[in-house]
Amino acid sequence: MKRMVRFRGMTGIGAGLLALVALIAVFGPLISPHSPNAALGIPATGPASGLPFGTDVLGRDVLSRTLSGGRVILAIALVATVVAYSVGGALGLFAAFRRGRTDRTVMSVVDLFLAFPSLLLLLLTIAALGAGSVSVLVGAIFAQIPVIARYVRTISLEVGTTTYVEAAALRGERTTAVLRREIIPNISRPLLADIPLRFIISMFLVTSASFLGAGSAPPAADWGRMILENQQIFSLNPLAVLLPVIPIALATIGANLLGEGLARGLDRSHV
Repeated sequence: MKRMVRFRGMTGIGAGLLALVALIAVFGPLISPHSPNAALGIPATGPASGLPFGTDVLGRDVLSRTLSGGRVILAIALVATVVAYSVGGALGLFAAFRRGRTDRTVMSVVDLFLAFPSLLLLLLTIAALGAGSVSVLVGAIFAQIPVIARYVRTISLEVGTTTYVEAAALRGERTTAVLRREIIPNISRPLLADIPLRFIISMFLVTSASFLGAGSAPPAADWGRMILENQQIFSLNPLAVLLPVIPIALATIGANLLGEGLARGLDRSHV
């Protein structure tokens, strides 16, 4: 009982942290005290009246830019996760159900891309398409598909060897019916535990692209670009770097707690 309460607590805390970051990203621009692009004071100064976290490298309000800097990052990460899971999940299911030569062919291609780190795949995509939010989105999707396909194939193969799936196949049920009624419902719970981790990896990739200057173009505010722009003034106003790091850290901790809580709850349900 104590373990179950603990797992539910982890899941609740993780979901709460993610919800907090989402609220900041969605509603932050509406409550920011100043325009995120307006120069309001001397650059790289500390907290002052009306500027509780000081100014950035160009004299803009750090708080306003932080409140306005998460919407694009979270939107790209969310879309990238949904699309990557749709494509990668379909590939994994297809390979697991068809097996044989089809499975070997699909997984050979997947393993080829798995040999490259996700960040490298993202940067290669950006190099091919050019910098910008669309390129970052495509790169984040492309970098996640191989990992998701491999994971979905693995858990689908485990379910595919169960007696109820084999019985459905022997009854002559169509492939789509077996997938819809037998396999997908039985892999949905481990997938739910994995999705938060995939989301935070997408967010990491998007933020990394912004930090490297390949994301949204200036003067647009986003958390990764803020860290890039203000690292040179860290000694003068460290809050210009630390403040945008906070929502990134909260999202990372939240996604890890949520994913771990769901995974442990799943293990507990099988005991």
